Amino acid sequence: MNQRLISVLAFAFIVSAGASLLLYRLLSSRVTPPAAPKSTSLILAARALEPGTLVRDADLRDGDWTGAIPEGVLQKREDIVGRGVISPIFASEPIVETRLALKGAGAGLAALIPKGMRAVAIRVNEIVGVAGFAGPGMHVDVLVSGNPPGASALGAVTQTLLQNVQVLSAGQNFQKDAEGKPVSVPVVNLLVTPQQAEMLSLAGNQTTIQLVLRNPLDQEIAKTNGSAVVQLFHPGAPLPQEPKPGSIGQTTGARIRSVPAAAAIPPAPKPSVVEVINGIKRTETQFAARGEAKP
Repeated sequence: MNQRLISVLAFAFIVSAGASLLLYRLLSSRVTPPAAPKSTSLILAARALEPGTLVRDADLRDGDWTGAIPEGVLQKREDIVGRGVISPIFASEPIVETRLALKGAGAGLAALIPKGMRAVAIRVNEIVGVAGFAGPGMHVDVLVSGNPPGASALGAVTQTLLQNVQVLSAGQNFQKDAEGKPVSVPVVNLLVTPQQAEMLSLAGNQTTIQLVLRNPLDQEIAKTNGSAVVQLFHPGAPLPQEPKPGSIGQTTGARIRSVPAAAAIPPAPKPSVVEVINGIKRTETQFAARGEAKP
């Protein structure tokens, strides 16, 4: 009895092993292994390239790139060498057209200026430059303080002239500080439009400029009416009003601030004329507005 049971179990084991082997071979013949990722020979960066760098032939190397080829990748050395870097390029990364300045634009700060924009230098000190934290890549607001024409009753006025302006460079440095350390510099370059460049040039000569640091992720344009000296001593004093017909507008980023127009000068009153006839003699006497006689 025990021998018969052992024989049945041995037979069942042999049959199941054979069936498993047959099923394995059947499935393995139908399932194809995934193909190895295809690699392509591309021109890669031999080292990390910072913005403002002029690409040289020694900065490039040939290498294999696995996976999808990035859009706009350059595959000829002559299309890369001699162009300035406007966006960081990491080591062993393909060179993409959008990371480089146009041909002939050169390198340095000028290559970082987008088409249609301008870089304006603002003289700063430790206070105006936000204690050295207004570094490359930061965003700031520009405040101006002065005495607006025709608004002497308010005293000195401080208003936000421009908002959310990018700092291109601080001093001679146009690269970001990875550690965010403050650096005291005499000049910062701001990225502005041509019209804003005119305003900053005028503000630098006629008013006092103050930079205000803001979060680069904060893109909201704040609405403010400015502050006047009279409000420091009289909190209930009216604020500078928004533009009205007849006022002179002043652009501040995305909106207009008002500077009251100079009051119109009334025409001088016409003098009174008295004609006196004495015989054949005729004389005229003019009387001014204050009653003074003018022969």
